[in-house]
Amino acid sequence: MDLNSIKNPQDIKNYTKEELIDLASEIRTFLIEKLSVTGGHLGPNLGVVELTIALHKLFDSPKDKFIWDVGHQAYVHKILTGRADQFDTLRQYKGLCGFPKMIESEHDVWETGHSSTSLSAAMGMAAARDLMGTDDKVIPIIGDGALTGGMALEALNHIGHEQTDMIVILNDNEMSIAPNVGALHSVLGRLRTAGKYKKAKEELEGLLMKIPAFGGKIAATAEKLKDTLKYMLVSGIFFEELGFTYLGPVNGHDMDDLIETLSYAKKTKGPVIVHVLTKKGKGFKSAENDEIGTWHGVGPYKIESGEQVKPKAAAPGYSKTVSDTLIKIAKTNEKIAVITPAMTVGSKLEGFGKEFPKRLFDVGIAEQHATTMAGGMATQGMKPVLSIYSTFLQRGYDQVVHDICRQNLNVFFAIDRAGLVGADGETHQGVFDVAFLRHIPNMVVMMPKDENECQHMVYTASQYNEGPIAVRYPRGNGIGIPMDDQLKEIPIGSWEVIEEGTDIAILTFSQNMIQMALKAHEKLKQVGISANIVNARFIKPLDEAMLTDIAKAKMPIITLEEAALQGGFGSSVLEFMQENGFYDTVVDRMGIPDRFIEHGSVNQLLEEIGLTSNDLVERAEKLLPKKRQRA
Repeated sequence: MDLNSIKNPQDIKNYTKEELIDLASEIRTFLIEKLSVTGGHLGPNLGVVELTIALHKLFDSPKDKFIWDVGHQAYVHKILTGRADQFDTLRQYKGLCGFPKMIESEHDVWETGHSSTSLSAAMGMAAARDLMGTDDKVIPIIGDGALTGGMALEALNHIGHEQTDMIVILNDNEMSIAPNVGALHSVLGRLRTAGKYKKAKEELEGLLMKIPAFGGKIAATAEKLKDTLKYMLVSGIFFEELGFTYLGPVNGHDMDDLIETLSYAKKTKGPVIVHVLTKKGKGFKSAENDEIGTWHGVGPYKIESGEQVKPKAAAPGYSKTVSDTLIKIAKTNEKIAVITPAMTVGSKLEGFGKEFPKRLFDVGIAEQHATTMAGGMATQGMKPVLSIYSTFLQRGYDQVVHDICRQNLNVFFAIDRAGLVGADGETHQGVFDVAFLRHIPNMVVMMPKDENECQHMVYTASQYNEGPIAVRYPRGNGIGIPMDDQLKEIPIGSWEVIEEGTDIAILTFSQNMIQMALKAHEKLKQVGISANIVNARFIKPLDEAMLTDIAKAKMPIITLEEAALQGGFGSSVLEFMQENGFYDTVVDRMGIPDRFIEHGSVNQLLEEIGLTSNDLVERAEKLLPKKRQRA
């Protein structure tokens, strides 16, 4: 079967059951082969092959709206909507996006890379449908891990209250990126083992219909009997109490079971939950046996052995450096505890959890809760570390402002994936946290130039007791420098001069930008420009003494940041010059432009947006044309 011949979901409408099963097998083989080269979200997509085929068989996309929560499980949907021939470019620069993307296809009706948004979006689409009088179906597909997110629960409550026509597919594979946690996961566990509730319910209703319905007493007794049996069959019938018709559990790899249940859901009025049990990584042994999320998102791998092909790192990764340093500190500081929203694996916290199992709290996909929980711990004299990706911290913004900074609590924010992250694209580029943190009172923000400085910053943050403090660090590895044996505190707000210069000051931070500035420094020397390269490691507070000296020396300044320009570090330098009367100081800012940055390698993206050593040299030469002429 040539998957490239499928240009539209209509192409599979007339497939027999046997042809649909063959199609599922072909898609699995295709995904395993293609992702072995490009990498990508293998486990989630292998788990939804039959489910996606059944949805496209029974419903009419794009008239009917499929809303993929998180979106990393939409590869099969992309294949069935005519994009199989683009999979060689998956997650590559200018290639196929790893998440739903509206500009790629009319069948991608909602874009997402963060979890727990699908139900709210679906409610909006269904409300618009009802207001406009159309008859399309709205079908969000949400995982059991994403269902723990606060937004998802808020939306469930609203949908059930309004009795909105909607089919919610609960894709229950018992595992998101990391093993699921929480009471809701326990409810789903009971539902999984409850057997065919729908069938038993129908049989009971048929039995009750045979009872002569004379008098309200028998009718009331019958209804009471139904309710009693409902609770006997399913302990904690969560969804029906919210107003949903619950169908399932359904075998997510049995085409007959899926089509039968989805057909029933299609005829049911009001909100419906179809509880589908799937196996993450289905069809690829290494992914099926994965218990910790290693095969959730992967780089290239060998199909035969399941061995992942990774370049040998010359230096430790930043996430591992942070985790290892926290372990070292926690051995002598019992007040250190770590909170993470389902990122134990992603942020390399397994070692910390093994060493201190009672001091690692994985709260699931619940960033707002994680943030305020850290605040609560801090009020009791603990030193909580909130380990969280930059883009996930966006989801806890009000809690950072209202619960942490306003009360000036001693919370340590370990902000992973700060800066450009590459293949995951615009939903995961950690470029906004500088702008949304630096203007909040009481907050301290810093970022290391290398892995050695990173361990010292982690120690500095752990010792800081004057309010909230954040250490940003990038995805990937350090540069391979020796690591100091002894941890030391870095004076808050202190910068360091890396290269002395007299003509121009380049103020920057982070490994990528420091290395870029050093390359530019060598190139500028060749044209007679002496550049002062400053590691502006504290984004807030600024090193005001050094800034004053630079301004008084009449040096023009270039600020360089792998973060959003609007409201960023460069803006803070401009503000300092204005507030202190240095009106003649020229400040030229380089950073992420005012747009979302799509996927590609970090170097390709930096080239695209003009953040390279050559771009920096060109900007410096424009600021110092006379120097260039003399050279």
